[in-house]
Amino acid sequence: MGRGISEVGVGELVKAGLDLEEAKVVERGLKDAIAGTGGGGSDPRELWRQITARRLLRPSHPHKLHQLVYHSVYAHYDSSANGPPLYCFPSLNQSKYTNLGRLMETHGSKLLGASYKDPITSFSLFQKFTVQHPEVYWSFILKELSIQFREVPNCILDTSDKSKHGGTWLPGSVLNIAECCLQATNYPRKQDDSLAIVWRNEDCDDSHVNQMTLKELREQVMSVASALDAIFSKGDAIAIDMPMTVTAVIIYLAIVLSGFVVVSIADSFAAKEIATRLRVSRAKAIFTQDFIVRGGRKFPLYSRVVEAVPPKAIVIPASGKDVDVQLRKQDLSWKHFLSSVDYHPRSNYFSPVYLPIDSTTNILFSSGTTGDPKAIPWTQLSPIRCAADSWAHVDVQSGDVLCWPTNLGWVMGPILLYSCFLTGATLALYHGSPLGRGFGQFVQDAGVTILGTVPSLVKAWKSTHCMEGLDWTKIRSFGSTGEASNVDDDLWLSSRAYYKPIIECCGGTELASSYIQGSLLQPQAFGTFSSASMTTGFVILDEHGVPYLDDQACVGEVGLFPQYMGATDRLLNADHEEVYFKGMPMYKGMTSSVEIERVCDQANESIMETAAVSAAPANGGPEQLAIFVVLKKGFNTQPDKLKMLFSRAIQRNLNPLFKVNFVKIVPEFPRTASNKLLRRVLRDKLKHELHVWSKM
Repeated sequence: MGRGISEVGVGELVKAGLDLEEAKVVERGLKDAIAGTGGGGSDPRELWRQITARRLLRPSHPHKLHQLVYHSVYAHYDSSANGPPLYCFPSLNQSKYTNLGRLMETHGSKLLGASYKDPITSFSLFQKFTVQHPEVYWSFILKELSIQFREVPNCILDTSDKSKHGGTWLPGSVLNIAECCLQATNYPRKQDDSLAIVWRNEDCDDSHVNQMTLKELREQVMSVASALDAIFSKGDAIAIDMPMTVTAVIIYLAIVLSGFVVVSIADSFAAKEIATRLRVSRAKAIFTQDFIVRGGRKFPLYSRVVEAVPPKAIVIPASGKDVDVQLRKQDLSWKHFLSSVDYHPRSNYFSPVYLPIDSTTNILFSSGTTGDPKAIPWTQLSPIRCAADSWAHVDVQSGDVLCWPTNLGWVMGPILLYSCFLTGATLALYHGSPLGRGFGQFVQDAGVTILGTVPSLVKAWKSTHCMEGLDWTKIRSFGSTGEASNVDDDLWLSSRAYYKPIIECCGGTELASSYIQGSLLQPQAFGTFSSASMTTGFVILDEHGVPYLDDQACVGEVGLFPQYMGATDRLLNADHEEVYFKGMPMYKGMTSSVEIERVCDQANESIMETAAVSAAPANGGPEQLAIFVVLKKGFNTQPDKLKMLFSRAIQRNLNPLFKVNFVKIVPEFPRTASNKLLRRVLRDKLKHELHVWSKM
């Protein structure tokens, strides 16, 4: 066990890299913070909060100093009893200005009643509410993201088709999700002159930051869409295999706007892997570059793509005005591709192609380590899901500048694109390697406010000291995904911006987002997740497939509830049911009321009798399960406690994916003259309460 913070003096601070005078200043600040939290025996979490709030540790300080203070504060902390050490604490005042905090402040009291306190205190309660009432939450989110429908949905969620485990989301709706990205809206604030993209080329580190407004982006996307429309047939799959440049983003949006399907291929793939993805997706063409330019060197890309024998390639020059390779006869240079619009009657404006909500817009792939990679189709629901989770958990807002080094061949590429353009944030792109100082200089000069990372990238920045002296203090949050995080690397990263939170994200291509994340409304610990994402429900199963209790510390496998808006419900080259549901403890048909009541009757000694009924809300959505309860004489058990007990009992004894929505204590049950329970009366009572609830 290391030395505690009260034992750290000037000598240790000098050894950590400070000069004598600055060491004295920091020592005084630490002593003041210790005194302000009740002395050496105070809660180390509160002490660390005080230290970071006072900004005693600056980004310019040596990393050894940050290590010394952090580990000294938590030297005697018992993680096994108190959870992981915390480094970031939400402010109640600031929490109300986050996207989710604002939503909770506006609607929390109506939705949660007297249980609602504030965005921080009530966060977990609200998350559980979104799991139980996803249709309520998503009705808010559609407005927050200004999703414009050509034909509005019949309801938020339809569960009448029992063959669809996750139900049918936004049935009957028709739209074009790329149009939603490109439209000017008052809220989120996206005007024609708003900055849509900022970027810089690797060979121009000392130049200004390039800018593109929303209007300029829309015009360029329409130009490419018109050219696509002149060459291809509606519904064609068209691949993109190139770095995530401004041009790649324009092409992606144009393919979706014009009713085609993007096939995502990472620019690092070998010819064999490219060929597999072209074959599985039946792509009619591929957009690529002649070369990839990194560190002043040119690496062939077109020649690698040609080895995969695509039907047609459209080749963008990596530098200069025209491509620097000899093209095949059937291929087109970028310049010649765009010129095809001259012969098309709609060259000046392109009318979006509107399609049903469940139409495929993007085909992405799993890693494919064994056999063919799974071909995963994204529908128009998927962009809504990924943007919504970025809105809620990373707090991407209109006016933010979001940078996340990635590629359109991986799921993070489309997530980044939609997370910016549906929230009104500016997309920041660096045309080059993110490993060096040039990238960090761009983050500084572009005024990046949200920086996404992968842990190996952070490790490289820290170990090479390439970001020393840069100002990243405009960053208000970080994101991290793709790998397990390292605590010391995260300590270094967070300290670059006065200990702003690093939002850990874990999900999958099939989900279009993350099922477990961090949140700006919760304290954060390095390298950990703090919450299931909004509307996401899951259980942790032991080796026998039995779920642990919600609040029980455990190790096991995660079983996601299938009602997950935005998740794929099909695969192009595999049996979706076989891959994702076989062997899982799935809910088969309707569990009988008698079985539920048998389990609930035994859940607590206060219960005399229970009756289980269900009903669908008046405005549509999944049926809600209610347990009516008659208590034994002399008992006064609260409904919330019974609801928790019933849910646990049902999940453990009947089905881990089952949940109780309401508990109602009544003096007696309505019965016939022959003492038969009148479930119809109870069901009508439930319907009435659901109707009242929907009006709140």
